[in-house]
Amino acid sequence: MKKIFFALFVFIHINGQAQLVDPITFSEKTHDFGIVKEANGSVAFDFTVTNKSTRAIKILKVQPSCGCTTPDWTKEAIAAGGTGFVRASFDPKGRPGYFNKSLTVTTDWDGNPVVLQIKGNVVNEVSEKDPSTFTVERGSLKFKSNSFNLEKVFINREPEPISVMCYNPTQDTIHFQGFVGPRYIRMMLPKFVAPHSVATLKILFDAQAKGQYGFVIESIDINTDDRHMLQKTFSVYATVEEYFPKLSNEELANAPALSLSANMVRFGNVKAGVILEREVKLINTGKKELIIRHAQSNCSCLEVTPGLRVLKPGQETSIKIKLKTEGRVGPQNKSVTIYSTDPKNPVQRITFSAGVI
Repeated sequence: MKKIFFALFVFIHINGQAQLVDPITFSEKTHDFGIVKEANGSVAFDFTVTNKSTRAIKILKVQPSCGCTTPDWTKEAIAAGGTGFVRASFDPKGRPGYFNKSLTVTTDWDGNPVVLQIKGNVVNEVSEKDPSTFTVERGSLKFKSNSFNLEKVFINREPEPISVMCYNPTQDTIHFQGFVGPRYIRMMLPKFVAPHSVATLKILFDAQAKGQYGFVIESIDINTDDRHMLQKTFSVYATVEEYFPKLSNEELANAPALSLSANMVRFGNVKAGVILEREVKLINTGKKELIIRHAQSNCSCLEVTPGLRVLKPGQETSIKIKLKTEGRVGPQNKSVTIYSTDPKNPVQRITFSAGVI
């Protein structure tokens, strides 16, 4: 009887572990191009595909939702533990405004396709300065958003300024008088914005001075002589990552590589107040030393205890993660993002889901 119970336990344990690992994972499933200037032509992004299964997997087809999106993908089978790509190229010509397109990826693993998305906002010289596109009021001035999303900034590259614009719909000339923010954010302000005119402001985020990987949100103030609102407050968003130059096939074969024992952990339905715990293994399957730069959760309800920061080839460690359900109800989908020196997959995400009842 004990042997039967033990065998049943092993089966449940192994089966439960197997359900945690998706056979095919993507570096991300949605990519936001942000502002796409029509004059600059097509834009493209590569979704990195990782084969987490024990056999080779082939991408059979990638079907775009629109003729404006041209797909490409790894044509040969992706070996177990290997990586490939799905490339989405978008042509903005004659398509001003917001876009959200999808690509349906079919493989020979099973009959369940994976849907990837690309989105952004196409502007041209006329639409970029169209007064009707400035909808957020800050005193007398109008902006396109109440926040500045800088998207990715790189900790090991010189920062590049990002341009944002404002519109002055009034009869008064409004002067800029300064900027207040953290030391690693700088702004280059024009002297003034004339009546019924558009002015360009430039914002620069020095990721090296910040010295922190992951998602960052800060608040800044722009001072003006606008009698209706002297100080204008905005949020600044950025994701700090490490830049890796394109490597040759030989260099990639000898690079560090981060593999996770699970990219998705499903806890099922649980009662509120329960603390859910799980360990996820991090393994360096590459040929050079791997550094875990940072592990960041997207919710205060997720507590992360990191393991080793430096892994030699073949070495593994574990991160401990606790999901606190107290005060929560309904579906919970949270994630931990891991930043490492894996040049192929420097950013990987573990998603945790539970139904709190």
